[in-house]
Amino acid sequence: MVTPFRTTISDAIIYPESDGKPMADSTLQFRWIVTIKENLEILFADQPDVFIAGDLLWYPVEGNNRLCQAPDAMVVFGRPKGERRSYRQWQEANIAPQVVFEILPHSHVGVEMTRKVLFYQQHGVEEYYQYEPENNELIGAHRVDGILLEIADWQNWVSPRLGIRFALTADTLKIYAPNEEPFLTPTELA
Repeated sequence: MVTPFRTTISDAIIYPESDGKPMADSTLQFRWIVTIKENLEILFADQPDVFIAGDLLWYPVEGNNRLCQAPDAMVVFGRPKGERRSYRQWQEANIAPQVVFEILPHSHVGVEMTRKVLFYQQHGVEEYYQYEPENNELIGAHRVDGILLEIADWQNWVSPRLGIRFALTADTLKIYAPNEEPFLTPTELA
């Protein structure tokens, strides 16, 4: 007896592992992406069910390979650490990233960022942080009653999910772990 070969929606559709865009447009942007991602890895190193990634394509809906984003850094509580070529939400207990970071280049396009925020709103992100280091501009939002609302007061803002504190000085953004240790660049950590 021959068993017919069956495919699922995911088997028939190719989900690209790259969007063809560079990870960063400058060394400053890249340094910030790496610093945030790696300090989050350190912060949650002892928690096996916290997955952290940088510049990884996230597909929220099975069957739609055009609906995706690649946050500069994302944190997913409830998913194991490990290697992935993309984050396919339906294969990850349907858990969306709860926290995303975007580090903007100096020449960012407002329309593109608006689309990203709408994507994050629609697909369940709880906290969204956007920093443009060249102009030292920080904006963010957190989910209240199902809606991402802008964080109006950054004075000692603490991320509800991550427990990290943001302090925007006249010159730069400083991020502090729950133990008040500052986020450091990999070179500073070494």
